[in-house]
Amino acid sequence: MSEIDKLAWLCIKDKKFLGARSKNKTTYYIPGGKREPGETDQAALIREIKEELSVDLISTSIEYVGTFKAQADGKPEGTMVKITCYRGEYAGDIKADAEIEEVKWLSSKDREECSLVTQIILDWLKSQMMIE
Repeated sequence: MSEIDKLAWLCIKDKKFLGARSKNKTTYYIPGGKREPGETDQAALIREIKEELSVDLISTSIEYVGTFKAQADGKPEGTMVKITCYRGEYAGDIKADAEIEEVKWLSSKDREECSLVTQIILDWLKSQMMIE
């Protein structure tokens, strides 16, 4: 069984979380990406969020939230994705950049529009009363 190891930034505002949709895709996921060799989680997350959303995460505010696993969307059965989630403050205005076509504030009502692992994270956020 193979595993895709990714990082994600949970940006929550007004009981909704920020979702991103890549170009030519239909589902939303939590913004983030993969580490480069030798990169810390914090450095990778700061770089990925800058590339995808044009904002600067404030390094001193980044904190671990949780790690979630699920079958990876569009990959062979048994290919899992592991997402390590962090929260943190940011500077700048969020806007879609790089491979991101759209960003959207999501709640539990948008569950069916999300990737499988994002649905698991969404359910957890709702159980923690962090989102609607």
